[in-house]
Amino acid sequence: MLIREAAADDWPRIWPFWRRIVAAGETYAWDPSTSEADARGLWMAPGKRVYVAEDAAGVVVGSAYVAPNYGGPAGRIANAGFMVDPDHAGRGVGRRLAEHVLTAAKAEGYRGMVFNAVVETNPAVRLWTALGFTVLGTVPEAFEHPRHGLVGLHIMYRSL
Repeated sequence: MLIREAAADDWPRIWPFWRRIVAAGETYAWDPSTSEADARGLWMAPGKRVYVAEDAAGVVVGSAYVAPNYGGPAGRIANAGFMVDPDHAGRGVGRRLAEHVLTAAKAEGYRGMVFNAVVETNPAVRLWTALGFTVLGTVPEAFEHPRHGLVGLHIMYRSL
C-alpha cells in the first residue's frame, strides 16, 4: 500500500467514499447531505495536509488529513480526520494511514493530536486506543446515531 500526499486531482477518487461515509450518518458530525463542493472544502481546505492510501492497483482506498486544531500558542496540537472506503475496510488501511499521519504530524513539529468528536459507537475507537489515544471526556448524548439513537462524542488525545 502506498500512502502519499494527495493532489487536487485525487478528490474525484475520495469523494465517492467520503459521500457514502458521511451520508450514512454514523461516524462524522457533518451534515449527511453535504454537497460535493462543501465536502471538498471540508476535507481539502487550505492549511490541511491531505494524504491518500492506494492499493497495489492504484485505487484510492482511504484518505486522511492533518491540520492544526488550535491557533497561536496552541498551534502545535494537531487534529486529523480519517476515512477508509467501506469496500476496503478491515484490511489495515486505517491503521496504516493513522501510523503515517502520526509520524508526519510529529515530523511537522506537532506535540500532540486531539480528536474533537469521535462517535463513541465508531469501531475506530478501538484503533485509536490501541495507538495510544485516551478519552479525555465524553459529551453525553451529543450525536444522533441512525441505529443507536443518542450516543456520546469522545474527545480523544495522544501526545506525539
